[in-house]
Amino acid sequence: MNKWLAPLIAVLAVNSLHAQQSNDSPKLVISIVVDQLRGDYLQFFSPIFGEKGFKRLMNEGLVYHRVEFGFPNVGPAASIATIYTGTYPYYHGIVADKNFDFEARREVSVIHDDAYLGNYTTNRYSPLALSASTLGDELKIISEGKSDVFAIAPDAEEAILSAGRYADAAFWLDNSNGKWATTTYYKNVPWYVDRYNTSQAIGNNPEKVWTPAMTFYNGIPYNQTNAPFKYTFTKGDYDRFIKIKQSPFINTEITDLAATFFEYEDFGKRIYPDFLAVTYYAGNYKFSNSYDDFGWEIQDIYYRLDKEIERLLDLADKKVGLKNVLIILSSDGYYDSVATLPEGFKPAGEFYPNRCTSLLNMYLMAIYGSGNWVEGYYNEQIYLNKKLIENQNVNWDEILRKSAEFVARFSGVQDVVTAGQWFVDDRGRSVDFRRGMNKKISGDIFIELQPGWSVINENQNIKTDYMRSKAILSPLFIFGGNTRKEQVYREIKATEIAPTVAFILRIRPPNAATDAPLQEFIR
Repeated sequence: MNKWLAPLIAVLAVNSLHAQQSNDSPKLVISIVVDQLRGDYLQFFSPIFGEKGFKRLMNEGLVYHRVEFGFPNVGPAASIATIYTGTYPYYHGIVADKNFDFEARREVSVIHDDAYLGNYTTNRYSPLALSASTLGDELKIISEGKSDVFAIAPDAEEAILSAGRYADAAFWLDNSNGKWATTTYYKNVPWYVDRYNTSQAIGNNPEKVWTPAMTFYNGIPYNQTNAPFKYTFTKGDYDRFIKIKQSPFINTEITDLAATFFEYEDFGKRIYPDFLAVTYYAGNYKFSNSYDDFGWEIQDIYYRLDKEIERLLDLADKKVGLKNVLIILSSDGYYDSVATLPEGFKPAGEFYPNRCTSLLNMYLMAIYGSGNWVEGYYNEQIYLNKKLIENQNVNWDEILRKSAEFVARFSGVQDVVTAGQWFVDDRGRSVDFRRGMNKKISGDIFIELQPGWSVINENQNIKTDYMRSKAILSPLFIFGGNTRKEQVYREIKATEIAPTVAFILRIRPPNAATDAPLQEFIR
Protein backbone atom coordinates (compact mmCIF):
# COMPACT_ATOMS: atom_id res chain seq x y z
CA MET A 1 0.00 0.00 0.00
CA ASN A 2 2.82 2.42 0.87
CA LYS A 3 4.53 1.92 -2.51
CA TRP A 4 1.43 3.39 -4.24
CA LEU A 5 0.76 6.04 -1.63
CA ALA A 6 4.18 7.73 -1.81
CA PRO A 7 4.03 8.57 -5.55
CA LEU A 8 0.46 9.83 -5.14
CA ILE A 9 1.50 12.16 -2.36
CA ALA A 10 4.39 13.44 -4.50
CA VAL A 11 2.06 14.16 -7.43
CA LEU A 12 -0.40 15.99 -5.18
CA ALA A 13 2.43 18.05 -3.67
CA VAL A 14 3.69 19.10 -7.11
CA ASN A 15 0.19 20.03 -8.23
CA SER A 16 -0.32 21.97 -5.04
CA LEU A 17 2.96 23.85 -5.64
CA HIS A 18 1.90 24.73 -9.19
CA ALA A 19 -1.45 25.95 -7.88
CA GLN A 20 0.25 28.04 -5.21
CA GLN A 21 2.61 29.59 -7.76
CA SER A 22 -0.30 30.22 -10.10
CA ASN A 23 -2.30 31.94 -7.36
CA ASP A 24 0.51 34.00 -5.86
CA SER A 25 2.63 34.99 -8.85
CA PRO A 26 1.56 37.50 -11.50
CA LYS A 27 0.36 36.02 -14.78
CA LEU A 28 1.39 39.12 -16.72
CA VAL A 29 3.98 41.84 -16.13
CA ILE A 30 3.49 45.18 -17.84
CA SER A 31 6.65 47.22 -17.48
CA ILE A 32 6.19 50.85 -18.53
CA VAL A 33 9.05 53.31 -18.95
CA VAL A 34 8.01 56.88 -19.67
CA ASP A 35 10.70 58.82 -21.48
CA GLN A 36 11.49 62.02 -19.52
CA LEU A 37 8.69 61.53 -16.97
CA ARG A 38 9.10 64.11 -14.23
CA GLY A 39 7.86 63.59 -10.71
CA ASP A 40 7.37 67.30 -10.16
CA TYR A 41 5.20 67.55 -13.30
CA LEU A 42 3.02 64.72 -12.02
CA GLN A 43 2.32 66.88 -8.97
CA PHE A 44 1.85 70.11 -10.93
CA PHE A 45 -0.58 68.53 -13.40
CA SER A 46 -2.45 66.23 -10.99
CA PRO A 47 -5.64 68.40 -11.00
CA ILE A 48 -6.20 67.57 -14.68
CA PHE A 49 -5.65 63.82 -14.30
CA GLY A 50 -8.47 61.30 -14.09
CA GLU A 51 -8.87 58.80 -11.27
CA LYS A 52 -7.79 55.63 -13.13
CA GLY A 53 -4.41 56.57 -14.58
CA PHE A 54 -1.52 58.10 -12.65
CA LYS A 55 -3.74 58.75 -9.63
CA ARG A 56 -4.69 55.09 -9.44
CA LEU A 57 -1.04 54.06 -9.36
CA MET A 58 -0.28 56.81 -6.84
CA ASN A 59 -3.17 56.04 -4.50
CA GLU A 60 -3.31 52.24 -4.71
CA GLY A 61 0.28 51.23 -5.43
CA LEU A 62 3.74 51.37 -3.93
CA VAL A 63 5.36 54.67 -4.93
CA TYR A 64 9.06 55.49 -4.76
CA HIS A 65 9.56 59.21 -5.28
CA ARG A 66 13.33 59.29 -5.88
CA VAL A 67 15.07 56.88 -8.24
CA GLU A 68 18.76 57.58 -8.77
CA PHE A 69 20.51 56.25 -11.90
CA GLY A 70 24.04 56.81 -10.61
CA PHE A 71 25.98 57.48 -13.81
CA PRO A 72 26.68 60.52 -16.06
CA ASN A 73 24.97 61.29 -19.38
CA VAL A 74 21.72 59.61 -18.46
CA GLY A 75 19.57 59.10 -21.57
CA PRO A 76 16.88 56.78 -22.98
CA ALA A 77 19.03 53.89 -24.23
CA ALA A 78 21.43 53.70 -21.27
CA SER A 79 18.63 54.17 -18.72
CA ILE A 80 16.31 51.57 -20.24
CA ALA A 81 19.14 49.07 -20.44
CA THR A 82 19.91 49.76 -16.77
CA ILE A 83 16.29 49.33 -15.70
CA TYR A 84 15.87 45.99 -17.47
CA THR A 85 19.31 44.51 -16.72
CA GLY A 86 19.71 45.79 -13.17
CA THR A 87 23.26 46.98 -13.82
CA TYR A 88 25.20 50.00 -15.09
CA PRO A 89 26.47 50.81 -18.62
CA TYR A 90 29.94 49.69 -17.54
CA TYR A 91 28.56 46.13 -17.56
CA HIS A 92 25.61 46.13 -19.97
CA GLY A 93 27.53 48.06 -22.65
CA ILE A 94 24.96 50.72 -23.60
CA VAL A 95 26.35 54.17 -22.80
CA ALA A 96 24.19 56.31 -25.13
CA ASP A 97 21.62 56.13 -27.92
CA LYS A 98 24.31 56.57 -30.54
CA ASN A 99 28.04 56.20 -31.05
CA PHE A 100 30.19 58.26 -33.40
CA ASP A 101 31.99 56.58 -36.30
CA PHE A 102 35.04 58.81 -36.72
CA GLU A 103 36.09 57.13 -39.98
CA ALA A 104 32.69 57.66 -41.60
CA ARG A 105 32.18 60.95 -39.70
CA ARG A 106 28.62 60.09 -38.72
CA GLU A 107 26.49 58.99 -35.78
CA VAL A 108 25.55 55.31 -35.62
CA SER A 109 22.87 53.75 -33.43
CA VAL A 110 24.29 51.84 -30.50
CA ILE A 111 22.28 48.79 -31.66
CA HIS A 112 23.25 49.03 -35.36
CA ASP A 113 24.02 45.57 -36.77
CA ASP A 114 24.59 44.94 -40.48
CA ALA A 115 23.99 41.21 -39.98
CA TYR A 116 20.22 41.67 -39.71
CA LEU A 117 17.68 43.23 -42.04
CA GLY A 118 14.62 45.18 -40.96
CA ASN A 119 10.91 44.50 -41.34
CA TYR A 120 9.03 47.68 -42.34
CA THR A 121 12.31 49.60 -42.08
CA THR A 122 15.61 49.96 -43.89
CA ASN A 123 17.51 50.17 -40.60
CA ARG A 124 19.54 47.20 -39.41
CA TYR A 125 19.45 46.53 -35.71
CA SER A 126 19.87 43.77 -33.15
CA PRO A 127 20.17 43.50 -29.33
CA LEU A 128 23.67 41.98 -29.54
CA ALA A 129 25.32 45.18 -28.26
CA LEU A 130 23.63 44.43 -24.94
CA SER A 131 26.14 42.41 -22.92
CA ALA A 132 23.87 41.53 -19.98
CA SER A 133 20.57 39.65 -19.79
CA THR A 134 17.25 41.42 -19.28
CA LEU A 135 14.21 40.49 -17.22
CA GLY A 136 12.56 39.20 -20.38
CA ASP A 137 15.60 37.06 -21.16
CA GLU A 138 15.53 35.44 -17.72
CA LEU A 139 11.81 34.80 -18.03
CA LYS A 140 12.34 33.14 -21.40
CA ILE A 141 15.10 30.97 -19.97
CA ILE A 142 13.16 29.78 -16.91
CA SER A 143 10.03 29.08 -18.97
CA GLU A 144 12.03 27.32 -21.70
CA GLY A 145 10.63 29.80 -24.20
CA LYS A 146 6.98 29.38 -23.21
CA SER A 147 6.45 32.90 -21.83
CA ASP A 148 5.51 35.63 -24.30
CA VAL A 149 7.94 38.57 -24.20
CA PHE A 150 7.21 41.62 -26.38
CA ALA A 151 8.26 45.27 -26.39
CA ILE A 152 6.70 48.38 -27.96
CA ALA A 153 8.40 51.80 -28.02
CA PRO A 154 8.69 54.95 -30.13
CA ASP A 155 12.31 54.25 -31.12
CA ALA A 156 14.32 51.14 -31.90
CA GLU A 157 16.83 51.58 -29.09
CA GLU A 158 14.07 51.74 -26.47
CA ALA A 159 12.17 48.76 -27.90
CA ILE A 160 15.10 46.40 -28.46
CA LEU A 161 16.92 47.16 -25.20
CA SER A 162 13.76 46.65 -23.13
CA ALA A 163 13.07 43.35 -24.94
CA GLY A 164 16.52 41.75 -24.80
CA ARG A 165 18.08 38.93 -26.78
CA TYR A 166 15.51 36.18 -26.30
CA ALA A 167 12.26 38.13 -26.68
CA ASP A 168 9.62 37.14 -29.21
CA ALA A 169 9.80 40.55 -30.89
CA ALA A 170 10.35 44.28 -30.34
CA PHE A 171 8.52 46.98 -32.31
CA TRP A 172 9.15 50.68 -32.92
CA LEU A 173 7.63 53.30 -35.22
CA ASP A 174 9.74 53.76 -38.33
CA ASN A 175 10.67 57.39 -39.02
CA SER A 176 10.14 57.18 -42.76
CA ASN A 177 6.86 55.26 -43.21
CA GLY A 178 5.00 55.39 -39.87
CA LYS A 179 4.72 51.58 -39.69
CA TRP A 180 5.62 49.37 -36.76
CA ALA A 181 9.06 48.02 -37.58
CA THR A 182 11.23 45.26 -36.16
CA THR A 183 14.41 43.38 -37.01
CA THR A 184 14.89 39.95 -38.58
CA TYR A 185 16.89 39.05 -35.48
CA TYR A 186 13.52 38.24 -33.91
CA LYS A 187 11.77 35.30 -35.56
CA ASN A 188 8.32 35.39 -33.97
CA VAL A 189 6.67 38.38 -35.63
CA PRO A 190 2.90 38.06 -35.11
CA TRP A 191 0.66 38.09 -38.19
CA TYR A 192 -1.64 40.66 -36.62
CA VAL A 193 1.13 43.28 -36.57
CA ASP A 194 1.31 42.96 -40.37
CA ARG A 195 -2.43 43.48 -40.54
CA TYR A 196 -2.22 46.45 -38.18
CA ASN A 197 0.47 48.05 -40.34
CA THR A 198 -1.68 47.61 -43.42
CA SER A 199 -4.88 49.03 -41.98
CA GLN A 200 -4.45 50.94 -38.70
CA ALA A 201 -0.89 52.26 -38.34
CA ILE A 202 -0.52 56.03 -38.18
CA GLY A 203 1.49 55.92 -41.40
CA ASN A 204 -1.76 55.21 -43.28
CA ASN A 205 -3.21 58.53 -42.13
CA PRO A 206 -2.40 61.34 -44.58
CA GLU A 207 -2.85 64.07 -41.96
CA LYS A 208 -2.97 64.51 -38.19
CA VAL A 209 -3.79 67.75 -36.38
CA TRP A 210 -2.72 68.36 -32.78
CA THR A 211 -4.66 70.93 -30.76
CA PRO A 212 -5.14 71.15 -26.97
CA ALA A 213 -7.50 68.59 -25.46
CA MET A 214 -8.55 71.10 -22.79
CA THR A 215 -9.63 74.71 -23.13
CA PHE A 216 -7.11 75.96 -20.57
CA TYR A 217 -3.94 74.71 -18.87
CA ASN A 218 -2.50 76.35 -15.76
CA GLY A 219 -0.36 73.61 -14.22
CA ILE A 220 2.74 75.78 -14.66
CA PRO A 221 2.16 79.43 -13.65
CA TYR A 222 5.11 80.70 -15.71
CA ASN A 223 3.53 79.86 -19.04
CA GLN A 224 4.20 82.85 -21.29
CA THR A 225 1.91 82.03 -24.20
CA ASN A 226 -1.49 81.47 -22.53
CA ALA A 227 -2.79 80.56 -25.95
CA PRO A 228 -3.87 77.37 -27.73
CA PHE A 229 -1.59 75.81 -30.31
CA LYS A 230 -2.11 73.93 -33.53
CA TYR A 231 0.32 71.61 -35.32
CA THR A 232 -0.50 69.81 -38.55
CA PHE A 233 1.38 66.67 -39.59
CA THR A 234 0.83 66.16 -43.31
CA LYS A 235 1.94 63.51 -45.74
CA GLY A 236 4.27 65.98 -47.46
CA ASP A 237 6.40 66.57 -44.34
CA TYR A 238 9.60 64.51 -44.68
CA ASP A 239 10.03 64.46 -40.89
CA ARG A 240 6.39 64.15 -39.83
CA PHE A 241 6.86 60.87 -37.97
CA ILE A 242 9.82 62.28 -36.06
CA LYS A 243 7.53 65.13 -35.04
CA ILE A 244 4.66 62.77 -34.21
CA LYS A 245 6.96 60.89 -31.84
CA GLN A 246 7.19 64.08 -29.76
CA SER A 247 3.42 64.56 -29.67
CA PRO A 248 0.63 62.77 -27.77
CA PHE A 249 -0.19 60.79 -30.95
CA ILE A 250 2.75 58.43 -30.39
CA ASN A 251 1.38 57.36 -27.00
CA THR A 252 -2.08 56.73 -28.45
CA GLU A 253 -0.50 54.72 -31.26
CA ILE A 254 1.47 52.62 -28.77
CA THR A 255 -1.65 51.79 -26.75
CA ASP A 256 -3.52 50.95 -29.96
CA LEU A 257 -0.83 48.42 -30.91
CA ALA A 258 -0.79 47.06 -27.36
CA ALA A 259 -4.56 46.56 -27.62
CA THR A 260 -3.94 44.34 -30.65
CA PHE A 261 -1.57 42.21 -28.59
CA PHE A 262 -4.18 41.87 -25.86
CA GLU A 263 -6.74 40.81 -28.44
CA TYR A 264 -4.72 38.08 -30.10
CA GLU A 265 -2.06 36.94 -27.61
CA ASP A 266 -2.90 34.54 -24.79
CA PHE A 267 -1.48 36.79 -22.12
CA GLY A 268 -1.86 35.31 -18.64
CA LYS A 269 -3.05 31.87 -19.83
CA ARG A 270 0.10 29.89 -19.00
CA ILE A 271 1.81 28.56 -15.89
CA TYR A 272 4.66 30.96 -16.58
CA PRO A 273 3.96 34.71 -16.70
CA ASP A 274 4.13 36.82 -19.84
CA PHE A 275 5.99 40.12 -20.19
CA LEU A 276 5.04 43.27 -22.08
CA ALA A 277 7.48 46.21 -22.08
CA VAL A 278 5.99 49.55 -23.14
CA THR A 279 7.75 52.89 -23.57
CA TYR A 280 5.73 56.12 -23.67
CA TYR A 281 6.87 59.69 -24.33
CA ALA A 282 6.55 62.66 -21.93
CA GLY A 283 9.15 65.10 -23.20
CA ASN A 284 8.84 68.46 -24.89
CA TYR A 285 7.68 69.05 -28.44
CA LYS A 286 10.98 70.31 -29.81
CA PHE A 287 9.47 71.70 -33.01
CA SER A 288 7.46 74.30 -31.11
CA ASN A 289 8.12 77.96 -31.82
CA SER A 290 7.97 78.87 -28.13
CA TYR A 291 11.20 77.07 -27.09
CA ASP A 292 10.33 76.81 -23.43
CA ASP A 293 9.59 74.09 -20.90
CA PHE A 294 6.38 75.67 -19.63
CA GLY A 295 4.03 75.73 -22.61
CA TRP A 296 0.66 74.16 -23.14
CA GLU A 297 2.21 71.41 -25.26
CA ILE A 298 3.92 69.60 -22.37
CA GLN A 299 0.78 69.86 -20.23
CA ASP A 300 -1.34 68.45 -23.04
CA ILE A 301 1.12 65.56 -23.47
CA TYR A 302 0.80 64.67 -19.76
CA TYR A 303 -2.99 65.04 -19.80
CA ARG A 304 -3.32 62.66 -22.74
CA LEU A 305 -0.67 60.27 -21.39
CA ASP A 306 -2.75 59.87 -18.25
CA LYS A 307 -5.61 58.67 -20.48
CA GLU A 308 -3.33 56.15 -22.20
CA ILE A 309 -2.15 54.76 -18.85
CA GLU A 310 -5.81 54.35 -17.88
CA ARG A 311 -6.59 52.64 -21.18
CA LEU A 312 -3.68 50.22 -20.83
CA LEU A 313 -4.74 49.27 -17.31
CA ASP A 314 -8.31 48.69 -18.54
CA LEU A 315 -7.02 46.42 -21.32
CA ALA A 316 -5.06 44.37 -18.79
CA ASP A 317 -8.05 44.20 -16.46
CA LYS A 318 -10.41 42.94 -19.14
CA LYS A 319 -7.97 40.41 -20.60
CA VAL A 320 -6.18 39.06 -17.51
CA GLY A 321 -7.66 40.78 -14.45
CA LEU A 322 -5.62 43.37 -12.58
CA LYS A 323 -5.34 41.03 -9.60
CA ASN A 324 -3.18 38.83 -11.84
CA VAL A 325 -1.10 41.66 -13.35
CA LEU A 326 2.04 43.35 -12.03
CA ILE A 327 2.41 46.95 -13.26
CA ILE A 328 5.81 48.66 -13.13
CA LEU A 329 6.00 52.30 -14.22
CA SER A 330 9.22 54.30 -14.10
CA SER A 331 10.98 57.27 -15.66
CA ASP A 332 14.23 57.01 -17.61
CA GLY A 333 15.71 59.60 -15.30
CA TYR A 334 16.48 62.61 -17.47
CA TYR A 335 14.81 65.59 -19.11
CA ASP A 336 15.81 67.15 -22.42
CA SER A 337 15.09 70.84 -21.93
CA VAL A 338 14.17 73.03 -24.88
CA ALA A 339 14.38 76.27 -22.92
CA THR A 340 16.67 78.97 -24.30
CA LEU A 341 17.91 82.16 -22.74
CA PRO A 342 15.67 85.17 -23.44
CA GLU A 343 16.93 87.86 -25.77
CA GLY A 344 19.49 90.04 -24.04
CA PHE A 345 20.58 87.27 -21.64
CA LYS A 346 23.98 85.74 -22.29
CA PRO A 347 25.31 82.34 -21.22
CA ALA A 348 28.16 82.18 -18.74
CA GLY A 349 30.45 81.32 -21.63
CA GLU A 350 30.80 79.31 -24.82
CA PHE A 351 32.77 76.09 -25.23
CA TYR A 352 33.81 75.00 -28.74
CA PRO A 353 34.70 71.26 -28.78
CA ASN A 354 36.31 71.47 -32.25
CA ARG A 355 38.63 74.24 -31.16
CA CYS A 356 39.47 72.35 -27.97
CA THR A 357 40.43 69.18 -29.84
CA SER A 358 42.41 71.12 -32.47
CA LEU A 359 44.46 72.90 -29.82
CA LEU A 360 44.94 69.64 -27.94
CA ASN A 361 46.24 67.98 -31.11
CA MET A 362 48.69 70.85 -31.69
CA TYR A 363 49.89 70.53 -28.10
CA LEU A 364 50.48 66.77 -28.50
CA MET A 365 52.26 67.33 -31.82
CA ALA A 366 54.66 69.69 -30.05
CA ILE A 367 55.48 66.90 -27.61
CA TYR A 368 55.30 63.70 -29.67
CA GLY A 369 55.71 64.85 -33.28
CA SER A 370 53.34 65.37 -36.21
CA GLY A 371 50.18 63.28 -36.56
CA ASN A 372 46.47 63.23 -35.80
CA TRP A 373 46.72 62.38 -32.12
CA VAL A 374 43.08 63.28 -31.47
CA GLU A 375 40.32 61.51 -33.40
CA GLY A 376 37.58 63.83 -32.21
CA TYR A 377 34.98 64.84 -29.66
CA TYR A 378 31.53 63.34 -29.11
CA ASN A 379 29.05 63.40 -26.24
CA GLU A 380 31.40 65.25 -23.86
CA GLN A 381 34.22 62.78 -24.54
CA ILE A 382 37.53 63.13 -26.36
CA TYR A 383 38.80 60.16 -28.37
CA LEU A 384 42.55 59.76 -28.85
CA ASN A 385 44.16 57.96 -31.80
CA LYS A 386 45.15 54.69 -30.13
CA LYS A 387 46.63 53.22 -33.30
CA LEU A 388 49.02 56.16 -33.76
CA ILE A 389 49.92 56.14 -30.06
CA GLU A 390 50.78 52.45 -30.27
CA ASN A 391 52.74 52.77 -33.52
CA GLN A 392 54.82 55.64 -32.11
CA ASN A 393 55.47 53.74 -28.86
CA VAL A 394 54.07 56.60 -26.81
CA ASN A 395 53.34 55.78 -23.19
CA TRP A 396 49.55 55.58 -22.86
CA ASP A 397 49.30 56.74 -19.26
CA GLU A 398 51.58 59.69 -19.97
CA ILE A 399 49.71 61.00 -23.03
CA LEU A 400 46.40 60.52 -21.24
CA ARG A 401 47.62 62.53 -18.23
CA LYS A 402 49.11 65.31 -20.33
CA SER A 403 45.94 65.57 -22.44
CA ALA A 404 43.73 65.80 -19.36
CA GLU A 405 45.93 68.46 -17.78
CA PHE A 406 45.80 70.51 -20.98
CA VAL A 407 42.01 70.27 -21.38
CA ALA A 408 41.43 71.11 -17.72
CA ARG A 409 42.85 74.60 -18.35
CA PHE A 410 40.05 75.54 -20.78
CA SER A 411 37.51 78.06 -19.54
CA GLY A 412 34.22 76.44 -18.65
CA VAL A 413 35.71 73.02 -17.88
CA GLN A 414 34.61 71.96 -14.42
CA ASP A 415 36.25 68.56 -14.22
CA VAL A 416 38.20 66.09 -16.37
CA VAL A 417 38.25 62.33 -15.83
CA THR A 418 40.38 59.95 -17.89
CA ALA A 419 39.86 56.36 -18.96
CA GLY A 420 42.78 55.45 -16.71
CA GLN A 421 40.78 56.68 -13.75
CA TRP A 422 37.37 55.21 -14.53
CA PHE A 423 38.66 51.79 -15.64
CA VAL A 424 41.22 51.31 -12.87
CA ASP A 425 40.35 53.50 -9.90
CA ASP A 426 37.28 52.25 -8.05
CA ARG A 427 37.24 54.93 -5.38
CA GLY A 428 35.84 58.41 -5.00
CA ARG A 429 34.30 60.49 -7.75
CA SER A 430 35.55 58.30 -10.62
CA VAL A 431 33.12 55.56 -9.56
CA ASP A 432 30.16 57.49 -10.98
CA PHE A 433 31.99 58.03 -14.27
CA ARG A 434 33.05 54.39 -14.39
CA ARG A 435 29.46 53.19 -14.10
CA GLY A 436 28.45 55.19 -17.17
CA MET A 437 31.36 54.15 -19.40
CA ASN A 438 32.24 51.05 -21.36
CA LYS A 439 35.81 50.34 -22.43
CA LYS A 440 34.78 49.15 -25.90
CA ILE A 441 33.02 52.32 -27.04
CA SER A 442 33.60 55.16 -24.56
CA GLY A 443 36.07 57.96 -25.13
CA ASP A 444 39.40 58.44 -23.38
CA ILE A 445 38.76 61.77 -21.66
CA PHE A 446 35.42 62.80 -20.16
CA ILE A 447 34.79 66.55 -19.81
CA GLU A 448 32.34 67.99 -17.34
CA LEU A 449 31.42 71.58 -18.19
CA GLN A 450 30.21 74.21 -15.77
CA PRO A 451 26.45 74.84 -15.62
CA GLY A 452 25.30 77.85 -17.61
CA TRP A 453 27.82 77.41 -20.41
CA SER A 454 26.78 76.85 -24.03
CA VAL A 455 28.43 74.16 -26.12
CA ILE A 456 28.80 75.13 -29.79
CA ASN A 457 28.99 71.93 -31.87
CA GLU A 458 30.05 73.24 -35.25
CA ASN A 459 30.12 69.87 -37.05
CA GLN A 460 27.14 68.11 -35.48
CA ASN A 461 23.38 68.21 -35.94
CA ILE A 462 22.78 69.80 -32.53
CA LYS A 463 24.64 73.08 -32.92
CA THR A 464 24.15 74.54 -29.44
CA ASP A 465 23.64 72.81 -26.12
CA TYR A 466 22.97 74.87 -23.00
CA MET A 467 24.62 73.13 -20.06
CA ARG A 468 22.43 72.42 -17.09
CA SER A 469 21.79 69.40 -14.94
CA LYS A 470 19.38 67.02 -16.66
CA ALA A 471 18.63 65.16 -13.42
CA ILE A 472 14.97 65.14 -12.38
CA LEU A 473 12.71 63.66 -9.74
CA SER A 474 12.26 60.18 -11.18
CA PRO A 475 9.36 58.21 -9.68
CA LEU A 476 8.75 54.46 -9.65
CA PHE A 477 5.27 52.94 -9.31
CA ILE A 478 4.68 49.26 -8.48
CA PHE A 479 1.05 48.18 -8.66
CA GLY A 480 -0.49 44.72 -8.27
CA GLY A 481 1.26 41.45 -7.53
CA ASN A 482 0.13 41.57 -3.87
CA THR A 483 1.96 44.89 -3.49
CA ARG A 484 0.69 46.96 -0.62
CA LYS A 485 0.23 50.69 -1.06
CA GLU A 486 2.88 52.91 0.46
CA GLN A 487 4.70 56.19 -0.21
CA VAL A 488 8.49 55.85 0.02
CA TYR A 489 10.63 58.99 0.01
CA ARG A 490 14.11 57.56 0.51
CA GLU A 491 16.39 57.42 -2.52
CA ILE A 492 16.56 54.08 -4.30
CA LYS A 493 18.76 52.91 -7.19
CA ALA A 494 17.53 52.18 -10.70
CA THR A 495 19.57 48.98 -10.53
CA GLU A 496 17.25 47.70 -7.77
CA ILE A 497 14.21 47.59 -10.07
CA ALA A 498 15.08 44.44 -12.04
CA PRO A 499 16.05 42.33 -8.98
CA THR A 500 12.77 43.39 -7.33
CA VAL A 501 10.65 42.34 -10.31
CA ALA A 502 12.59 39.08 -10.52
CA PHE A 503 11.94 38.47 -6.82
CA ILE A 504 8.20 39.03 -7.30
CA LEU A 505 8.20 36.66 -10.30
CA ARG A 506 10.32 34.08 -8.43
CA ILE A 507 12.92 33.92 -11.18
CA ARG A 508 16.63 34.63 -11.28
CA PRO A 509 17.60 38.30 -11.61
CA PRO A 510 19.45 39.32 -14.80
CA ASN A 511 22.97 37.90 -14.90
CA ALA A 512 24.81 41.19 -14.25
CA ALA A 513 22.51 42.44 -11.46
CA THR A 514 24.18 42.74 -8.07
CA ASP A 515 21.64 44.62 -5.94
CA ALA A 516 19.13 42.95 -3.66
CA PRO A 517 15.36 43.46 -4.10
CA LEU A 518 13.89 46.56 -2.53
CA GLN A 519 13.42 46.12 1.20
CA GLU A 520 9.63 46.61 1.01
CA PHE A 521 9.43 43.18 -0.66
CA ILE A 522 11.84 41.17 1.48
CA ARG A 523 11.09 42.50 4.95
